Amino acid sequence: MKKVIIICATFLCLILWKQSCHAQDSQKKQTDFHQWATTPPMGWNSWDCFGPTVTEAEVKANADYMAQHLKSAGWEYIVVDIRWYVSNDKAHGYNETDPQFNIDQYGRFIPAVNRFPSAANGKGFKPLADYIHSKGLKFGFHIMRGIPVIAVKQKLPVKGTSVTAADIFSNENQCLWLHDMYTIKPDVTGAQEYYNSIFELYAEWGLDFIKIDDLSSPIYFDGEIEMIRKAIDRTGRKIVLSTSPGETPIAHAAHVQQHANMWRTVGDFWDSWEQLKEHFNVFERWNSWRAPGAWPDGDMLPLGKLGIRAERGAPRMTRFTRDEQYTLMTLWCMFRSPLMFGGNLPDNDDFTQSLLTNQEALKILKHSKNNRALFLDDEKAAWTADGDKGVKYLAVFNIADQKIAEEGRALWNSGLMNRASKSKDITLDITGKQKLFLVVLKGEDNTDWDHADWINPMVYNDKDSLSLATFPWKSATTGWGEITPNKSISGGDLVVDNVRYKNGIGVHSNSVIAFEIPQGYTHFKARVGLDKAAVDQNTGATLSFLVFSSDPASQAPPSSTPISVDLNSLGIPSTCTITDVWSGRKLGKFSGVFSPSINQHGCGLFRIDVD
Repeated sequence: MKKVIIICATFLCLILWKQSCHAQDSQKKQTDFHQWATTPPMGWNSWDCFGPTVTEAEVKANADYMAQHLKSAGWEYIVVDIRWYVSNDKAHGYNETDPQFNIDQYGRFIPAVNRFPSAANGKGFKPLADYIHSKGLKFGFHIMRGIPVIAVKQKLPVKGTSVTAADIFSNENQCLWLHDMYTIKPDVTGAQEYYNSIFELYAEWGLDFIKIDDLSSPIYFDGEIEMIRKAIDRTGRKIVLSTSPGETPIAHAAHVQQHANMWRTVGDFWDSWEQLKEHFNVFERWNSWRAPGAWPDGDMLPLGKLGIRAERGAPRMTRFTRDEQYTLMTLWCMFRSPLMFGGNLPDNDDFTQSLLTNQEALKILKHSKNNRALFLDDEKAAWTADGDKGVKYLAVFNIADQKIAEEGRALWNSGLMNRASKSKDITLDITGKQKLFLVVLKGEDNTDWDHADWINPMVYNDKDSLSLATFPWKSATTGWGEITPNKSISGGDLVVDNVRYKNGIGVHSNSVIAFEIPQGYTHFKARVGLDKAAVDQNTGATLSFLVFSSDPASQAPPSSTPISVDLNSLGIPSTCTITDVWSGRKLGKFSGVFSPSINQHGCGLFRIDVD
């Protein structure tokens, strides 16, 4: 009898052990978040056109457009960007003077009702999410890492615990460009519970996508990322996680790949050719870290109508030329970056719409394999990828540039400037010179936060002086934003070395301002320096100032150039048929070497079928 009991007990234990293993496997399957984004996410984000001021009506208008015109092509996410919880924010920066925060009793931000009326009476984002879901789309929004400063000051309780926000915060490593939040200390009681509480709320609202800022660059907060991952998974809701900003330190590539669905590879990307060109190196650097459900992110697509109330620039259609727009979309598809459109969708023109709905290009984005760079130098680049049934894809890029300035011809060169050498004074003899070119070039890194100021620039002689801050220039270019006399490039005051100046010109690398100087002036002087907006960051902001008396640019490259690719290097030893993906036009049969002529800053995207 005892033997029977022992056998039965053993059998029962075996059954319970198998059930436990099955439950663990089921839970693992349910929380395998990479399955929630098996292809690169495609959607719209409000930042590039509305900054921190988007309204519910504007979000709905973009959702309506996507549902009608883009959903069938695979576009599905509608994402509300930063500070949806502030009632009185502003364009071209943030209102940090007297922000009106909206927060609940547990220290969790809630939508500003004056901007999102359906959030009234404690409904939060649920009515807006329901509206978007009714269109067959998915809903997302942006938050900042950490816990609200206002929750800490008010000692608001952390839901489900006996601690308050004041017990779990640290003022170390607070975000430098927005001061709404404090760091959460990962190892204290209440830290995980706070993140659990906000994601419980977000799941109740119907959230499908979360973009979390100040999380991955320049400091990579692995402890908070792990808490966020746990908090999302315990909700049981499929919420895609996007970390920001970039560049995410590549030393943490394995960790972010294991915890997020997408992560930024660059800082904020705008409609600047210099920034677009930087992506060739960036994407090659990150190419080995792409995996299904884990996508290196080249940032939003600054296409269509931008800057309606944005951080950077006035209302405009993208500054990218059509050739540059083809280059952008082609490179993103070949790299398989997430596609988050930044323009106001209802303002799309036919060309923009054609970029977003090309079936073959989106097939490359969603399903191609073995994506890789073939070659990259200063003038040309090529990528290739494999399709199904032996199809090959080839992208060829003409990235040749006229050199903005030949430094050896400069009258004066500041040398490399950074946070350790924030400003310098210039006095130059310009006797007999009729032209002046004020130039700012990027430094050792990319162009991130290269905000530069020419303070009190003037020409003078023994009797008279002329301020160039208000004197009409003949031409002016800047790598980002718009140049406004007596303003920084971000639209604020000119501040160098913590001193505020009334007169000057704020620019961003790479920049050239050309003046024709009236006769008789013998000297030029100015103070040059990094603007406070750059100094306050802990990334980027390396540049140099130069002064020329003749056009500093080198000779322009040809308007188009043949770029040759050995088809044998793609594994095509025989004749093949090549089709232009963007136009759909069959180009004919080729073997050996393929040499399409590519416009400057443009590209060719080709489908190759082996005969």
